[in-house]
Amino acid sequence: MSKSSKAIFASGCFWGTEYYLQRAPGVIKTTVGYTGGHTETPTYTDVCSGATGHAEAVEVEYDPSVTSYEDLARLFFETHDPTQVNRQGPDIGTQYRSAVFYLDEEQKEVAKRLIESLEMLGYDVATEVTKASRFWPAEGYHQRYYDQTGRQPYCHAYKKRF
Repeated sequence: MSKSSKAIFASGCFWGTEYYLQRAPGVIKTTVGYTGGHTETPTYTDVCSGATGHAEAVEVEYDPSVTSYEDLARLFFETHDPTQVNRQGPDIGTQYRSAVFYLDEEQKEVAKRLIESLEMLGYDVATEVTKASRFWPAEGYHQRYYDQTGRQPYCHAYKKRF
């Protein structure tokens, strides 16, 4: 097996973000958690308070010989509304912001290029592009939530944008 790569995306409730990303070809593993804030070892309750600065996010481990960062980033932009500020559907707060947490300059450039493409198509993109900081895995009951419960995402849906 080739060396794996990682990506971190936030697009509202991490359950829905993970639901789509974990099903993409080449994805080895997804982990939901918290990043982008200032609180050490945050809990779900802490993050929901809005006081930690963290976003609900998904860390994706993928095989770059099967899929690319750009393919995953496109899926990210097509499975949530990147024009919403600090919310996604009924979930409101900074923890639900749309953000790409890049791990290197190439990821940063891909994200910025995709945002420019969306803006040229008329979308007023609110997605933040931020250097990744420490990723804190969420509590176990949040991992693969929709697989565990048999439910479907309530604030994420696929919409072709590119």
